[in-house]
Amino acid sequence: MEHIGASLAKYEQIILEGFDPISAHGFTQVPNVVLRDANLSPGAKLCYAMLLSYAWQKDSCFPGQEALVKDTGISKRSTVRFMKELEQSGYLEKKRRGLGRTNVYTLRSRVEKAEVRRKK
Repeated sequence: MEHIGASLAKYEQIILEGFDPISAHGFTQVPNVVLRDANLSPGAKLCYAMLLSYAWQKDSCFPGQEALVKDTGISKRSTVRFMKELEQSGYLEKKRRGLGRTNVYTLRSRVEKAEVRRKK
């Protein structure tokens, strides 16, 4: 995968000022369908983005709730509520790995309509 700077070099009208220090720590692209989903709360969207930021590093993620709480700056109770909201909406699937171990999360960039999901 080529560096974003190399990809954008062909577009002379785009100037990346001060971008390299930021890109050195990575960035996260959140699908617009998630950002524009009127049924998701802002907190659920933030949790989705944070999970996605973890997953981009290794194509999978299994952070503990404490990591999400620390990185998002929201309470544990709210984090649990937002994660449940993502599960109910179909954007997130949680697989428990056992006592004392972190969960494995599957993120979806799009979901089927609720009526279709219920029929399966």
